[in-house]
Amino acid sequence: MEDSQSSSSLVLPPPQASFLQRTLERLSSTQCLRFGCDQGEAVAVVALQRYLSERADGPDELLHNYSYDVTLTDGVWRVKCFLHASLSNLVHTNTLRTGMDIFISQCCFVFSERMLGHGYICIEKLRCGAGSSAVLPNINDVSLLPMLVRHGMERSVLLHKDVPLQVSRKHYLPLWNNDDPEGDMWISGASSSDAVLDGENSSLHTSSFGHTLNYLPLLVKIIHKSRLRYYGKFGVKKDCPYLAYFEVADQSGTMSLVLWDELCPEFYERLNVGTVLYLQNYKLKQSYAKRSRPQMDHYRMKHCNSVEISLNPRDPSSIFTVVSPKSVQPQWGLPDVSYRFTSRSELDKLADNFACDIIGLVTFVGRVERVRSKERYWTYRWVHAVDGTSDHPFILELFSSSQPEIFNNICPTLHLIHQLFFPSSNSDVPGLHPDEGVNCFSTGYHKGQPYVSDPRVKNFIQWTKTLKDNAVLQKTAVGGHYSYPHSPPMFVQSAAGQNIYSDLKRELETLQYREHKRHAFQGQITAVQYLRSPKTSGVEETEVATMEVYMSHLVLWRFRFQTSVLHSDSSIYCLPAVSSALSWEGSSWPKQHQELTEHLCQGGLHQDSIRRRFTFDEKNVLLQWSNLQPSRWTSKQSTEPVPPALCSGYYQLTILGINKQIAVDAAFLPVVSSNDPQAVSLPQGLHDNTMLSCLSSGFLCPLTGTDDKEILETATELEDMHVVCILDLCHLGEDKLEVLINKVYKVTEVSLD
Repeated sequence: MEDSQSSSSLVLPPPQASFLQRTLERLSSTQCLRFGCDQGEAVAVVALQRYLSERADGPDELLHNYSYDVTLTDGVWRVKCFLHASLSNLVHTNTLRTGMDIFISQCCFVFSERMLGHGYICIEKLRCGAGSSAVLPNINDVSLLPMLVRHGMERSVLLHKDVPLQVSRKHYLPLWNNDDPEGDMWISGASSSDAVLDGENSSLHTSSFGHTLNYLPLLVKIIHKSRLRYYGKFGVKKDCPYLAYFEVADQSGTMSLVLWDELCPEFYERLNVGTVLYLQNYKLKQSYAKRSRPQMDHYRMKHCNSVEISLNPRDPSSIFTVVSPKSVQPQWGLPDVSYRFTSRSELDKLADNFACDIIGLVTFVGRVERVRSKERYWTYRWVHAVDGTSDHPFILELFSSSQPEIFNNICPTLHLIHQLFFPSSNSDVPGLHPDEGVNCFSTGYHKGQPYVSDPRVKNFIQWTKTLKDNAVLQKTAVGGHYSYPHSPPMFVQSAAGQNIYSDLKRELETLQYREHKRHAFQGQITAVQYLRSPKTSGVEETEVATMEVYMSHLVLWRFRFQTSVLHSDSSIYCLPAVSSALSWEGSSWPKQHQELTEHLCQGGLHQDSIRRRFTFDEKNVLLQWSNLQPSRWTSKQSTEPVPPALCSGYYQLTILGINKQIAVDAAFLPVVSSNDPQAVSLPQGLHDNTMLSCLSSGFLCPLTGTDDKEILETATELEDMHVVCILDLCHLGEDKLEVLINKVYKVTEVSLD
């Protein structure tokens, strides 16, 4: 690097300039503001932050409407840089992530055209390092490292703190969804007033509403809190486009209240169910007719759906006070927060469109996944919880509800409070659509909540005290692939929408990190293998390559963890044990394989696809493994390896498309034990344990003691059989694509209605 007389430090520099300092000095002295590096020195990624772009660089709104700032450190300095749009896909696939080292090969300096004295480094080319960071283990607290800025731009440090480098944006979004609080601007903690409120008040349901704008103050209690809603869109300039719905009540009835824009960061996390508010200078407006609403009928109070209370930061600037609990007076007549707790034994008897509350002991927590919805992603996870009243658990599709501290820390043995909604008797999944928002509470967050005195909650707590920890832990599981609800017995084309006609290759290429999709693919199964271990690392691939070089005369279908010694040309190689035995191939497949246009073989079963048993000793590493990659690195992040998965084996199938131009490899991981969380609500009844019946049902019969070889011997019936395969697709990060068979239908089981 070239030396420069321009100084970029805010404090006395170290005796020897660090890599980041030398880079900025060279950018300060060069005439073209751009240069290439030799990639010789590593810098660590300590933060990845997302925000709405100033301009879109492509036709796909979801892919190109967001920009990323990346904060790096070389162990001496920190610097926040802008990530060039061409590198965004590295974030989308979690290839570029916090806690790793990168090597910069090209960067430039960008001056702000709108603000004097502001600019930033733009990274244009980089290479991601492999394995753990070599820089971060030597840093105890990265926040104590000084920020590096260009000489003359020292005031940019304040801008760099918690706002995007593209200064027209005022805040960051969560990295993986749009609905969680993100950044220092979100104020948490109680802020209440002990003031005595003796003024004249109005009530929610009064004849004066709708006839005057001079409304008297309101005294109300929050009885329901929704998730945050981000309504920012590309091309629309708004500093803080958030809103949040609350249902509030007084002695006369209930009504919706909306918190708008800059008031959300200031008050959203302070306003909880049970909070009492004194409202002044509010506004009434017509309700948005199409929005979803929580059920309030169990309050047996009048509810107004036509208008709602609007609290705005301006025009008018609303005034409201959070009343201290000790200042709440009985004569105000505010209703108690009401719950409808339902046991698991009562669940199957509930009517359609019924909402209830449940409390359960968590036994299974799935990994966090994402599902695409128009221009955003929802994050969700599957959870099992039991309450002792039934042999079956509650099965919850739990969406993030702007409570990341709870959502990310759900683990087995916690007590979980959650609200359920049954949309109709045809729905197999009790839960709430994320639009409706739902409050969720787990152990550690129950103190002070209104439900703690509910008799059903007290009875549940007494039941949990009769359980033994070891017995509970033996029935727990965390992470891995989980698919629910099970596919119906008859495949209906309309139920799959347009997926059956979509391009599977494009589906796989455009999947983002932890995005889940279900895809219908029709054709025929041309080959089946039985494998003992899921994909782990390059070691397995190296072993396979070695076997192919030195033992090319063998047909290799299965490898085991155990090793055997094989001799070739007087050399000794330690290789996985091999069978040619557990495999089947259609008679036409060798010729068909030669005529393929595309063979998509990168999918399959990975270590991340397999659930782990939960233990308290491994709690932190298991939570970290099953959650999404964090947007900020901290020294508390575990560097321990994830416990190895115990997998008895799985089937790898090759499916040839109906037009014989494309084939895809997919894994089939059948349920082999009644203790498997996936075994809950499997189709009832026995089957003949042929390859086809196992693929159709999802489980081996019986669930113990099944001979894999005998199942493989029945695969011959798949020859030239026209099938529809339901595939579960999920991007596990980097180049890991999970392609699993959910169910296989014969064409005679397909309905064209």
